[in-house]
Amino acid sequence: MTAFLQPEHEELRAVVRDFAQKEIAPHASQWDRDHHFPVDVVHKMGELGLFGLTAPEAYGGGEGDLVALCVAIEELGRVDQSIGITLEAAVGLGINPILTYGTDEQKERWLPDLVAGRKLAGFGLTEPGAGSDAGATATKAVLDGDEWVVDGSKQFITNSGSSITSVVTVTARTGTRENGKPEISTIMIPSGTPGFTAEKAYDKLGWHASDTHPLSFDGARVPADHLLGERGRGYAQFLATLDDGRVAIAALAVGCIQACLDMALEYAGERQTFGGPIGRKQGVAFQIADLEVMLRASRLLTYEAAAMKSGLDSGAVTMKEFKQAAAAAKLYATESAVTATRIATQIFGGYGFMEEYPVARFYRDAKILEIGEGTSEVQRMLIARGLGLPVE
Repeated sequence: MTAFLQPEHEELRAVVRDFAQKEIAPHASQWDRDHHFPVDVVHKMGELGLFGLTAPEAYGGGEGDLVALCVAIEELGRVDQSIGITLEAAVGLGINPILTYGTDEQKERWLPDLVAGRKLAGFGLTEPGAGSDAGATATKAVLDGDEWVVDGSKQFITNSGSSITSVVTVTARTGTRENGKPEISTIMIPSGTPGFTAEKAYDKLGWHASDTHPLSFDGARVPADHLLGERGRGYAQFLATLDDGRVAIAALAVGCIQACLDMALEYAGERQTFGGPIGRKQGVAFQIADLEVMLRASRLLTYEAAAMKSGLDSGAVTMKEFKQAAAAAKLYATESAVTATRIATQIFGGYGFMEEYPVARFYRDAKILEIGEGTSEVQRMLIARGLGLPVE
């Protein structure tokens, strides 16, 4: 598929593709209509080992890499973007912070169930007044004896209010630095904690089968040892977590583009006008050719960035290089996905506007790809800064 994929990655692709076709494709449209979060499918994904692709064997993982995770996300996203983002958020935003910054005790408590897909974890960064400006976090945590008391709110949090959500990791102000800037730390808040409420699920434009809630904290108390990582390093920890997440979102976008190409090709070969298939018309064929180019470019950017993550440990790749690659992959792949859904819908004509065809669902699902894990504007800013420009 690409130079960055090994035989074991292609074997994984075949397994996940078969699973997606059998367990997800027949139900995706109904789940979308019903806004149904399929917990049973999440458990099956866990049994398949998808949540443990990047986790150590000690916690039930497969000792894989970011490339393997991207392969799985792409194949799920090719069938249903909602299920793709469920895996992406569960691993990249739920498991990854605990695996990277957690103590041995925290890992032993939370990771086995998360890696097995028995439970899910959320990642609480965004707030009503703190989106791209994540440093403006207003949620506060005060240390009262041997407990943190958390007050505030988060919004747009994936996997945060399902029946199998076990914990949400949130950023909160835990003090003020000497320079007057807030000290931001990361705290783990288990589901069921008094004062922690997952509010009513959002009525979203797309991703109807994923679990997304606003969260509120009203005097929520958790033990002091629920601090994740070093106090005052929460903002940096979350930014580092987002680098991996951006590559994973790019993989979800690749799956979306692949789906659009598949649907457009099939329809262009079947739909008859003026005595022949519409695919013989340059106006249609050239647009499908554009989809192929966007797919190839997006896939290469995504898997190059994913492969670079492995190079960080050996020193073959610098963090600056990885961040630049992740932002570039996220920007190009997600904007291409939005364009791809527009092209595919146009090729379907009036049928593309009807919910009986999956292309309409992909059209609705695509837009959030340009927003989540850092907007396109943020990615352009990061790329420009990486080039040495003092952009604000």
